[in-house]
Amino acid sequence: MDWFQEIDGYCERLTPAYWAEPINAVTNAAFLVAAFIMWRRVRGKGMPLAMALVVILAAIGVGSFLFHTHAQVWSAMADVVPILLFILVYIFAINRDVWHMKPLPAVFLTVLFIPYAAATVPLFQFVPGLGGSAAYAPVPLLILIYAFLLRHREPDTTRGLAIGAVILIASITFRALDEPLCMQVPLGTHFIMWHILNATMLGWMIEVYRGHMACAPQS
Repeated sequence: MDWFQEIDGYCERLTPAYWAEPINAVTNAAFLVAAFIMWRRVRGKGMPLAMALVVILAAIGVGSFLFHTHAQVWSAMADVVPILLFILVYIFAINRDVWHMKPLPAVFLTVLFIPYAAATVPLFQFVPGLGGSAAYAPVPLLILIYAFLLRHREPDTTRGLAIGAVILIASITFRALDEPLCMQVPLGTHFIMWHILNATMLGWMIEVYRGHMACAPQS
């Protein structure tokens, strides 16, 4: 694998230059803003997983900034690995603290996300126009599945999860439209509709978990 191979995947990028995607790069500050807001809300609350999610959220912003400036294979990994880590930690948090699973079953069910994604991504690739965004499509589906299963047990958490899924669906839709609309929207739709909506969604998902933990009976 050539870790320094150039990647040109977005409408805004016209050259391999560092600042070829200035809007895509700068709008990653939204992730840092969301992380700061949620850090203030969870610090000192005895919620280590929520704090871990906040740290990962900040790492997503840094990794995405690196990708939209360097645009190489290594920076693409810096972009996607924190996203995967956020998904896995969040699934574990919901399994353990909302479903009240023991740690081992919670970890086992969390790891099942990998084969779930491997099985569903090829199916989403058949959706016209979704393109590379198909890799993210299993996530809102999984959130909606969790929301459906929790609808009687945790109605407030269910509503929060459903709202997060809707925001992510909108975000993925605009990510997919970045290239098709490139001629009409020269800056693309990636920068605001993916970065800002995604930052909002991830911060919201942490808030949903924080709200559940704050209302949960103390043992």
